Amino acid sequence: MNVRQARIAGIPLATDLAPLVEIAPQLVLVFGSVKPLTAPGLLEILEEVFPQAELAGCTTAGEIGTGGVTDGEIVITALHFSQSRLRLAVTDLADMEDSRAAGRRLGRALAEPELVHVLVLGQGVQINGSALIEGFADSLPGGVMLSGGLAGDGGAFSRTWTLSRHGLSERQIVAIGFSGRHVHLHHGSFHGWKPFGPVRKVTRCAGNVLYELDGQPALDIYKRYLGDYAKDLPASGLLFPFEMLGEDRSALGLIRTILGVDEAAGSLILAGNIVDCGYLRLMHASTDSLVDGAVAAAEEAFRPGTDAGESLVLLVSCVGRKLVMGTRVDEEVEAVAAVFGPQACIAGFYSNGEISPMRDLLTCHLHNQTMTITHIAETAES
Repeated sequence: MNVRQARIAGIPLATDLAPLVEIAPQLVLVFGSVKPLTAPGLLEILEEVFPQAELAGCTTAGEIGTGGVTDGEIVITALHFSQSRLRLAVTDLADMEDSRAAGRRLGRALAEPELVHVLVLGQGVQINGSALIEGFADSLPGGVMLSGGLAGDGGAFSRTWTLSRHGLSERQIVAIGFSGRHVHLHHGSFHGWKPFGPVRKVTRCAGNVLYELDGQPALDIYKRYLGDYAKDLPASGLLFPFEMLGEDRSALGLIRTILGVDEAAGSLILAGNIVDCGYLRLMHASTDSLVDGAVAAAEEAFRPGTDAGESLVLLVSCVGRKLVMGTRVDEEVEAVAAVFGPQACIAGFYSNGEISPMRDLLTCHLHNQTMTITHIAETAES
């Protein structure tokens, strides 16, 4: 496996991408801020320079590359596989209610006997990420893992785009299937947020809309705990997500971010589904705790002695983490890079939602406020 990367400010020239062309890539990943990724002519240049490669990418709330985190640029990563196969499928999302069906369509399009993993890039607004994952689970063969994330737009939660050879679109979902016994994808996910305040019971919800906690309007309770931060809702909600708890009030490892508020209904709109009659608890974080969480995710994904040679470490981290860390955001990327070493190329983006298997489980979930890692490597033929 060979990996090459370029970081571009503006529209790339063919000369900027020449080192990537040298490895004859089969897949080119493109992550960029809204303005450069949607600039006229970008897709045409990529198609011209990489005529034989699949193209996949999305807009971001910050681009992640081997050199750290940027805003307003494009990170382009080319991958060449020696013995493994990949196939790309796309579908348009009609509306939020189409999310599960969209997952089913993509899963059916990619299913084959040697499929081992699917990487998905979805739009970041007007999508139910939990339902999308359920659709993949309905249609993918048993044992096939899923990871990826939802596109960002700098924290605006307004308009996001995905990219493929089929075009640049606000409705398109892109999925890449990896097949063969030589390709290996390992995962890690951890958040690093700390709980505060009492545990509250969900007494009324519908999907990702939370109406009541302990029989009281959820928005009223949330504002009471936020204090002065409440005046900046919904943006300040990124700093104070909910932790989901099981029936026994134990942590499930899942976080839910507040995306919007409905003053009239007294409700909170979350970035993923929540469990009716389950429990929630507020969370907060420091940069140090989030970096520790990124290290935990990296250590979970790293397999010493099994992922030799060049590899790709794909990071999908939440925009809320970036807001908390501010100018220190590079620290979580640097911490991950230190775990994997110099042979690994780092790429990824800050997202509106992260998709990854849970720790020690084979089930995939939509995460918020979490560092998720997919390590892609290829072993030599035996």
